[in-house]
Amino acid sequence: MAKPNYSFEKKQRELAKKKKQDEKQAKKQRTKDSANPPAPGGEDDPSRR
Repeated sequence: MAKPNYSFEKKQRELAKKKKQDEKQAKKQRTKDSANPPAPGGEDDPSRR
């Protein structure tokens, strides 16, 4: 009988955890952006340079 590869399982768990965190961060960013749209002519406006 083959013995389990715990390091592979750990890596898979870590990847799943990171993906979930990234999705949560992206969702937070989208809600933040939709709640506070940037003002026209703000600091990041490339047309003002």
